[in-house]
Amino acid sequence: MARDVTVSHNPIHPLRLGLGTIACIGILVTLLTLLFGFKSIPANSVGVKTRFGAYHVIVDPGLAYAIPYIDQIHIVPTQRLLKLEFGFATVGATNYYQNDREAEDTETMITGDLNTALVPWVVQYRITDPRVYLFGAREPEQTLRDLSESVMREVIGDRTVDEVLTIGRHDIETATLTRLADLCSHYGLGLQIQQVQLATVRPPPAVQAAFNEVNQAQQEKQTAINQAWAVYNDAVPNARGQAKEREKQAEAYAFRRVNEAKGEAEKFSLLLTEYRKAPEITRRRLYLEAMQAILPNLQKKVIVDDSLKGILQTLPLLPPDQGKPQ
Repeated sequence: MARDVTVSHNPIHPLRLGLGTIACIGILVTLLTLLFGFKSIPANSVGVKTRFGAYHVIVDPGLAYAIPYIDQIHIVPTQRLLKLEFGFATVGATNYYQNDREAEDTETMITGDLNTALVPWVVQYRITDPRVYLFGAREPEQTLRDLSESVMREVIGDRTVDEVLTIGRHDIETATLTRLADLCSHYGLGLQIQQVQLATVRPPPAVQAAFNEVNQAQQEKQTAINQAWAVYNDAVPNARGQAKEREKQAEAYAFRRVNEAKGEAEKFSLLLTEYRKAPEITRRRLYLEAMQAILPNLQKKVIVDDSLKGILQTLPLLPPDQGKPQ
């Protein structure tokens, strides 16, 4: 007698299937979130985390985590010295705003005396406030480019072409830096201007030869002036020294003459006193002193003694050669 065997299968409940599917998807999303939510921030930068597009927090360098599709980390190079170039472009620049895409038009400027000069320059800056840099103004680097070109044209327009090409370089850089720093603070760009540096300022090619001749003439003029100053610096101190020396000699001579006069006057006063005491003795003494000073200067001396008698006193009146017998 055969038995009927009935096999019963328990079907999977749809609710459990749905919950299991959701759990698997949740686990998968969690794993993907953990895998792709981390971001590395370089040492010379900081991260600005935004949540749903709004500012959330500043993240220090290192490994940072952001919830995918909710958070976003913007890397801002706050420790790097960035630059903008005007009138030329460096090949391979990493900063999108660094190169000048209209270099020829940018460097051509009109000076205050209505001349034309080619003025390329560089603006170096740092990002000091990442939050203001990202949310203060749209495209802050482009804004800085526009401000730099405007300020430089204003400064160049206040100076002559000779100042722009020669002596006014430092003043132009200083004035542009000061004005540009004020404008960056006013517009809230989150940037700090470090330096404004002019490159090779030159005249247009059409007048380059004329400007070279003018520069050569100015150099020759300056050379002549320097040579004249060299002669002046050599002659004037010598003349002053000689004048000072003669002045000292005159003072010494005057001092000596005054002292001699005082000594003579004092000597005469003393002689007068002695003469009053003994006139004859003093008179004889003065006579002997005078003879002592005069006689050594005479070539021949004839002494006649008034006490001699019987001797014919003669004096040779003829010259010595005529008095000799032939």
